[in-house]
Amino acid sequence: MQPVEEIAERGYTILEGVFDAHRAEALVADLERLERALGTLPAGNSFEGDRTLRVYNLLAHGALWEELAVDPAVLAVVDGVLDPGCLMSSLSSIRILPDETAQPIHADDQLIPLDKPHAPTVCNTMWALTDFTEANGATRIIPGSHLRDHSPEYGAPYDSIAAEMGRGSVLVWHGSLWHGGGANATGQDRIGIAANYCAGFIRQQENQQLGLDAELVRTFPPRLRDLVGYGIYRGLIGHIDKRSPAEAVLGGAADPMLWDGA
Repeated sequence: MQPVEEIAERGYTILEGVFDAHRAEALVADLERLERALGTLPAGNSFEGDRTLRVYNLLAHGALWEELAVDPAVLAVVDGVLDPGCLMSSLSSIRILPDETAQPIHADDQLIPLDKPHAPTVCNTMWALTDFTEANGATRIIPGSHLRDHSPEYGAPYDSIAAEMGRGSVLVWHGSLWHGGGANATGQDRIGIAANYCAGFIRQQENQQLGLDAELVRTFPPRLRDLVGYGIYRGLIGHIDKRSPAEAVLGGAADPMLWDGA
């Protein structure tokens, strides 16, 4: 079964061997640099955790993160679940420290006011920078739950399984899938990168048009500029006076508008 078909049927897939140990080590090293520079501490709430470190807006912090956002092996699956007009919703790290408890089961799209089940509006990914095991807090999932007619009750107990995977793997899931971070009962950190995407007509979790300096975005390759919101969806959604944000703000080439061919 192909990854996009697996996501449609089960709600998730695991892509193995997406990146090698050298790339994983480089990402971990840069993440540690950022955590120190930013003074990152646990948020101390039930969703983000009491013993979990998170760094948000990673696209503002260098080429390693830019390359991750447009990785062709992963983006091809995301495009298949959503479409090539999708946006990068957020890019953040999740370091689950020893003794962290399990995150409440939730669906990433449950704040979107649409009746369920529905076509995917969100497709999210988790990059394993360390091995993900049941003991160290691998993401807990409920296969097939993306097809239910409701979202989970926040904080309620649910039977789930651990999405175990080796370092270098990427978990990809439908935004309606019920899931949550696992408890870490080991003495080692579980480190993952959440690269999250949404349909081009859905508002992003991170406001990257304001959160990323325009001069930085000017250096991005065209696909990454589009992913952070400087394109227009299907020739219409997101334009500025009939121009794409890339043209109006960055001085890029003009994109055709839907009505140009009418």
